[in-house]
Amino acid sequence: MAEKTKIKPAKGKLGVLTPGMGSVATTFIAGVIAVRKGLAQPFGSYTQMGRIRLGKRTEQRYPKIKEFVSLSSLDDMVFGGWDVYKDNVYKASVKAEVLDKRLLDQIKNELKAIKPMKAVFDKNYVKRLDGTHIKKGKTKMDLANALMDDMKKFKKKNGCDRLVMVWCGSTEIYMEEAPCHKNIKALEKGLRENDENIPPSMIYAYAAIKMGVPYANGAPNLSADIPALVELAKKNGVPIGGKDFKTGQTLMKTILTPGFKARSLGVDGWFSTNILGNRDGAVLDDPDNFKTKEVSKLGVIEHILQPELNPELYGNIYHKVRINYYPPRGDNKEGWDNIDISGWLGYPMQIKVDFLCRDSILAAPIVLDLALLLDLASRSEFKGGIQEYLGFFFKSPQTKKGLPPQHDLFKQLMKINNTLRHMKGEDLITHLGLDYYY
Repeated sequence: MAEKTKIKPAKGKLGVLTPGMGSVATTFIAGVIAVRKGLAQPFGSYTQMGRIRLGKRTEQRYPKIKEFVSLSSLDDMVFGGWDVYKDNVYKASVKAEVLDKRLLDQIKNELKAIKPMKAVFDKNYVKRLDGTHIKKGKTKMDLANALMDDMKKFKKKNGCDRLVMVWCGSTEIYMEEAPCHKNIKALEKGLRENDENIPPSMIYAYAAIKMGVPYANGAPNLSADIPALVELAKKNGVPIGGKDFKTGQTLMKTILTPGFKARSLGVDGWFSTNILGNRDGAVLDDPDNFKTKEVSKLGVIEHILQPELNPELYGNIYHKVRINYYPPRGDNKEGWDNIDISGWLGYPMQIKVDFLCRDSILAAPIVLDLALLLDLASRSEFKGGIQEYLGFFFKSPQTKKGLPPQHDLFKQLMKINNTLRHMKGEDLITHLGLDYYY
């Protein structure tokens, strides 16, 4: 067995802060409270329901993840966050119409007690929202300092030993790396001078990392995926991860595409369209915000299929993604995929997928897993910088500069499982030789 990684025990309360307390965050919070009261099961959660194989197949060791590594207990989690609307979590949950009101009413008092702090918001980056519960500040650095003050007060008021932050806010307009993102000095200068290339999500990320709080980005925003914040995360020993929760249609793509590639089936075209009617749908109805999401969704298939290495099979693939705002559906998104594939001798075939999913139901357990695993990383020797093994949870995994992301869900699962095995000093499983069962 390998040497164990030193990990501090998960003692005391863990504060989970979410910028954005809409459908995803409230579904996560209400869900955790329901689970710890015995009202439901944490389906979809890797840390709570998933198991990991240890050693040889003959040893029959398959503990749950939460039994294998030192994770904070759900009973020790405290919830808070920021939102552009001042609704408490109960009211916001009812408005979101994701969870059954009969369930929400059983935990009504706990949810009502959780009220959002005023958010950092700028309509220039999310044009379809009209926030009213907003912080004021002369500069973006003032706003960052206000967020840091919020974190200090929250930690003290709730008696938290540690904090983590998971972005559950909206998709911002498409942005690319700018001069103010190059290093910490340039970013802080940009914050003081209100540089337009620093959106609200980046202000939250800066404030969290500056405070030593692990940060995960659940949207495709640039956020912490810039050299300055990667540098700051390493310097301060803060784990970070992103981007964009892997839910719905992209989840299906990362399941199906590796199978086509494994069987050397050609893929000629993949047409994807979505209808959804929640706040996310309204935001993505703006072309500038949709482009951010489109870039996140489009890269998945190409990265897995590697058309440059397999030109006969995938060299002419046509991939199109559409998202349409359709209010009657609310959070109940429908994702349609038409896939044109080629088999033996190039004979054409088609696959149709119609996934009637609930985005927030798929995202909520990811928020939980990220919060717990980022906290684990912060208590271990892994600590600062990008936690690439968390790519399992993201559409567009954040990687070190120049390193392409891994999108294959099964390879991502292998990576995260082996990372945890390494942490605990267990042998890594490579499936070489005769011992190749997962």
